[in-house]
Amino acid sequence: MRRIYITLLFLISIGAANANEETFITLSSTTSTDNSGLLEYLIPKFKNKTGINVRVIAVGTGRALQLGERGDADAVLVHHKTSEERFVENGFGIERRDVMYNDYVIVGPRKDPANIQDTRHAAQAFKLISKNRVPFISRGDDSGTHKKELELWSLASVDAQQYSGEWYREAGAGMGATLNIANGMDAYALTDRGTWLSFKNRDELALLFENDPPLFNQYGIILVNPERHEHIKYTEAKQFSDWLISNEGQQAIAEFTLKGQQLFFPNAQREIATFETE
Repeated sequence: MRRIYITLLFLISIGAANANEETFITLSSTTSTDNSGLLEYLIPKFKNKTGINVRVIAVGTGRALQLGERGDADAVLVHHKTSEERFVENGFGIERRDVMYNDYVIVGPRKDPANIQDTRHAAQAFKLISKNRVPFISRGDDSGTHKKELELWSLASVDAQQYSGEWYREAGAGMGATLNIANGMDAYALTDRGTWLSFKNRDELALLFENDPPLFNQYGIILVNPERHEHIKYTEAKQFSDWLISNEGQQAIAEFTLKGQQLFFPNAQREIATFETE
């Protein structure tokens, strides 16, 4: 009788543990969506709607896609469309969707020694930084921001990496750390606007250049291909993707502000903007 009683207690405890298990997906995403507070704002809304939590791994775009390739994430939310499309073409991801956009800005010393404030194009600003040999801090981490920066150097016809260790410094770090280094070295840097607005240690830095088409910054979500990794939580990840591009998710993105400014602008396809829980 005692053995039966113990067995029953064991089964009850197992049942209670299973009942308390959290349903979740793993999302590999960028430091900009995390540092800005956007995901912290969005995820509770999605969880309240579906009961599914989202656990975030915040890294650069290149690293986030690598996590998806290995099956260490169920979905990726990143911001370098060329890399995203390659990820899908190579069979690692499926159902890539535009979610939102914002832009990049160039920040630097308040005195602006390279005089980039008077330029009209981002590539010209980069060319002036190179010409004047003013310190520039690159993330140097294969993130979406780093990839965009390299594109801008290419547009400026400057091989900045040949000056690595001189005026061009590669931090190999996230956006916040890169901005801290730029602040301490009176250096220029490229950053997404969301991180810049949330960055507090900017005593020596100012926003010096913005609003040029090449600084456009598109974000997309991709589901990791379950045919590559059987353990992927495709159904739950698709619910999150569907919610992000739904009217409700898009409105939530639009309503997220910091210091009175909208940080991200939803631009998902309207024809698939309806979300229903199963």
